[in-house]
Amino acid sequence: MDFLDAALTVLGEEGRPLHWTVIQDLALRRGYLDPFTQRDIRKHLLAALARAVRDERVLRHGKGVFALAGTPPATW
Repeated sequence: MDFLDAALTVLGEEGRPLHWTVIQDLALRRGYLDPFTQRDIRKHLLAALARAVRDERVLRHGKGVFALAGTPPATW
Protein backbone atom coordinates (compact mmCIF):
# COMPACT_ATOMS: atom_id res chain seq x y z
CA MET A 1 0.00 0.00 0.00
CA ASP A 2 1.36 3.44 -0.79
CA PHE A 3 1.68 6.21 1.78
CA LEU A 4 -1.41 8.17 0.78
CA ASP A 5 -3.62 5.08 0.69
CA ALA A 6 -2.35 4.07 4.13
CA ALA A 7 -3.07 7.52 5.58
CA LEU A 8 -6.52 7.71 4.01
CA THR A 9 -7.37 4.21 5.21
CA VAL A 10 -6.33 4.98 8.79
CA LEU A 11 -8.21 8.30 8.81
CA GLY A 12 -11.30 6.61 7.40
CA GLU A 13 -11.18 3.79 9.93
CA GLU A 14 -10.74 6.14 12.88
CA GLY A 15 -13.27 8.73 11.68
CA ARG A 16 -11.67 11.61 13.57
CA PRO A 17 -8.75 14.01 13.19
CA LEU A 18 -5.40 12.46 14.07
CA HIS A 19 -1.86 13.73 14.52
CA TRP A 20 0.46 12.47 11.81
CA THR A 21 2.45 10.44 14.35
CA VAL A 22 -0.72 8.54 15.29
CA ILE A 23 -1.52 7.97 11.60
CA GLN A 24 2.00 6.61 11.09
CA ASP A 25 1.84 4.40 14.19
CA LEU A 26 -1.54 2.91 13.27
CA ALA A 27 -0.51 2.36 9.64
CA LEU A 28 2.59 0.48 10.80
CA ARG A 29 0.72 -1.55 13.44
CA ARG A 30 -2.00 -2.52 10.99
CA GLY A 31 0.50 -3.52 8.33
CA TYR A 32 -0.41 -0.83 5.79
CA LEU A 33 3.20 0.37 5.79
CA ASP A 34 6.27 -1.82 6.05
CA PRO A 35 9.46 -0.29 7.47
CA PHE A 36 11.52 -3.10 5.96
CA THR A 37 10.47 -2.42 2.37
CA GLN A 38 9.53 1.27 2.49
CA ARG A 39 12.23 3.75 3.38
CA ASP A 40 11.84 7.17 5.01
CA ILE A 41 8.27 6.52 6.13
CA ARG A 42 8.00 9.82 8.04
CA LYS A 43 9.12 11.90 5.06
CA HIS A 44 6.91 10.13 2.54
CA LEU A 45 3.85 10.06 4.80
CA LEU A 46 4.09 13.81 5.49
CA ALA A 47 4.55 14.50 1.77
CA ALA A 48 1.51 12.37 0.95
CA LEU A 49 -0.58 14.20 3.55
CA ALA A 50 0.57 17.58 2.19
CA ARG A 51 -0.46 16.54 -1.34
CA ALA A 52 -3.83 15.35 -0.04
CA VAL A 53 -4.37 18.73 1.67
CA ARG A 54 -3.60 20.52 -1.61
CA ASP A 55 -6.04 18.19 -3.42
CA GLU A 56 -8.64 18.85 -0.69
CA ARG A 57 -8.98 15.16 0.16
CA VAL A 58 -7.63 15.82 3.63
CA LEU A 59 -8.03 18.85 5.88
CA ARG A 60 -5.53 20.22 8.36
CA HIS A 61 -7.18 20.60 11.78
CA GLY A 62 -4.18 22.04 13.59
CA LYS A 63 -0.44 21.68 13.69
CA GLY A 64 0.29 18.15 12.48
CA VAL A 65 -3.37 17.10 12.78
CA PHE A 66 -5.20 15.80 9.73
CA ALA A 67 -8.68 14.49 8.94
CA LEU A 68 -10.58 13.34 5.90
CA ALA A 69 -12.50 16.15 4.22
CA GLY A 70 -15.90 16.42 5.88
CA THR A 71 -14.75 15.16 9.28
CA PRO A 72 -15.76 17.54 12.08
CA PRO A 73 -12.96 19.22 14.05
CA ALA A 74 -11.72 17.46 17.15
CA THR A 75 -12.97 18.66 20.49
CA TRP A 76 -9.94 17.63 22.52
